[in-house]
Amino acid sequence: MARPVDQIVDARWIVPVEPAGTVLDHHSLIVDAGKIVALLPTPEAHRQYAARRHLRLTEHLLLPGFINLHTHAAMALLRGYADDVPLMRWLQERIWPAESRLVSAEFVHDGTLLACWEMLRGGITCFNDMYFFPRAAAAAAMAAGMRAALGITVFEFPSAYGSGADDYLAKGLAARDELAGEPSLSFCLAPHAPYTVADRTFERIAELADQLDLPIHIHVHETADEIAGSLKQHGMRPLERLRRLGLLGHRTIAVHAVHLDRNEIALLASSGCHIAHCPTSNMKLASGSAPIGALLAQGAGVGLGTDGAASNNRLDMLREMRHAALLAKLASGDATCLPAHQALRMATIEGARALGLDQSIGSLLPGKAADLLALRLDDWEIQPCYDPVSHLVYAAGREQITHVWVAGQLRIKDKVPVDLDAQALLNRCRMWQNAICEN
Repeated sequence: MARPVDQIVDARWIVPVEPAGTVLDHHSLIVDAGKIVALLPTPEAHRQYAARRHLRLTEHLLLPGFINLHTHAAMALLRGYADDVPLMRWLQERIWPAESRLVSAEFVHDGTLLACWEMLRGGITCFNDMYFFPRAAAAAAMAAGMRAALGITVFEFPSAYGSGADDYLAKGLAARDELAGEPSLSFCLAPHAPYTVADRTFERIAELADQLDLPIHIHVHETADEIAGSLKQHGMRPLERLRRLGLLGHRTIAVHAVHLDRNEIALLASSGCHIAHCPTSNMKLASGSAPIGALLAQGAGVGLGTDGAASNNRLDMLREMRHAALLAKLASGDATCLPAHQALRMATIEGARALGLDQSIGSLLPGKAADLLALRLDDWEIQPCYDPVSHLVYAAGREQITHVWVAGQLRIKDKVPVDLDAQALLNRCRMWQNAICEN
């Protein structure tokens, strides 16, 4: 007798990501109680299971939801506000002054909600955030029905959110305690960068990471100026300073990691650090091209991030995969560097591993959460299709994504967000745009 389950999804192709390189033709994914039960050839799936809901995706690729390993979600409200300037001018002359005037819990909620729906529309089901007011960001993520790893963000200087490093830590840890029971949320310690955080604070963060088993999410070696400043102030490069302070290890997510010498590449790999590669933001701010080929060759774990919409200007993981693959080939002079399957792993399981969530998300294995996306590959403008994974990385766009699920719940159906009041969201965005322009 067929076992009753919540849903069966039939697909032309399924790429489970694990085992690596696997592409399943004419298979079905069985989902029950928000989790993956099995992956089977379609005829066998229908013999063994009786579904309450059945979806046939005859020309689609089904794969795990993307994991955005680095973003500042609320900065979606600053999309396009500070374009065409280098990083430090972007921060000091445009972004930080705007944030000092406008950032509040309300700003963070509305900006994060906008970002969540943009990410869901592009197949991102989990994001790693670094911003202020984590309770407000959590409320937005839960309203959109997606997963979030929320940063306990730390600076030394005051803001509308906190008076200094100790206050940021206290408020972030309190939010973590308050939201501990929410299954879609997790937390990271998020010291902003070596140039904004003091040694004493870093030592405290290293202790907390060990005590609480939390990832450490930090910008590092993003620009050549950052390194020059560290040499002048501390007499050493930022990564060496972090190493001496006990910040490098398997919990560390090193964001950007653009300017690395040979020894630093080996250090990141041997210490088990994860890299959040943000190719589009690095290009837009002219920060440089991270040595991803060399990092992968050393065995480092590399995931993908969009960075914030203020420095990208899209929260689009398909574009990040494409840019990552193309930049790696260009920088290395090797067309085989970073193939399509590796780019997909960076957008899925590698991000899950960096966040310590790989037992529950990042691939389509039985027992994991049913965080999925379906992408249609028969649109005329992307024909013909010889290899679905190559097509995903090099030809398709987020406009081809038709369905997105988080824990088995549809968040995008037939390209339309589920339970989104789009007009209300647009009205909030226009209100913030007016406020930004008036200041």
